[in-house]
Amino acid sequence: MRPLLLASLAAALACCSCFAAPAGAAAPENPQIDYDGYAALTLSLGDVREAHRLPYDEFIARAREEGAILLDARSSLAFAAGHIEGAVNLPLPDFTDAALAEALGPDKSRPIYIYCNNNFSDDRAPIVTKRAPLALNIATFINLHGYGYTNVWELGGVLQTAEVQWVAANPLASGGG
Repeated sequence: MRPLLLASLAAALACCSCFAAPAGAAAPENPQIDYDGYAALTLSLGDVREAHRLPYDEFIARAREEGAILLDARSSLAFAAGHIEGAVNLPLPDFTDAALAEALGPDKSRPIYIYCNNNFSDDRAPIVTKRAPLALNIATFINLHGYGYTNVWELGGVLQTAEVQWVAANPLASGGG
C-alpha cells in the first residue's frame, strides 16, 4: 500500500482513540459491528485494488466475457435511471451473503466488474458524482472481498457520461446513487 496512505490511515485510527468514551462510561458492546475489522480489511486491500483497476475498453471487453458479471451497486433508482448495458443491480446496502449469492451465483471466484458514479466527470444523471473518499467503488470493492468475492475488477479512470451507452429501465427516473 502507498506509504503516505498507510501512515495517514494509521494516524487517523490512533486519533480516534482520543475520542473514546470517558472513563467509566463504556460504550455498549455490539458484536455485529466491527470497525477495527473493516479498517484492517481496508488496509489489506489497497495494493490489490490498485492492481485490479482497468481502462474502459478492457473493462467492458472483460465484463462481456463468458461467466463474468457486471455489477452496479448504486441504488435501484439510480440503476433504473441509467446503467451500463448488461449490468445487474444489487445496491450496496442490500449486500448480505444470501443476496450476493442470488445476484452473483455460487462461484465466488467468478470475475466481477464494478463501476460507480465517480468514474464519470460530468456530474449529471444518470451518474451524479459523490465525494471522492466516499466513492461507491471503494466500499463495493472492500465489501465484496469481505464476503469472499476476490476476483473483483474496477473501472479505472474518468469518462464523460456520453462516452458510455446507457440503458434506462425508467427514463423518467433521476440519477443519484
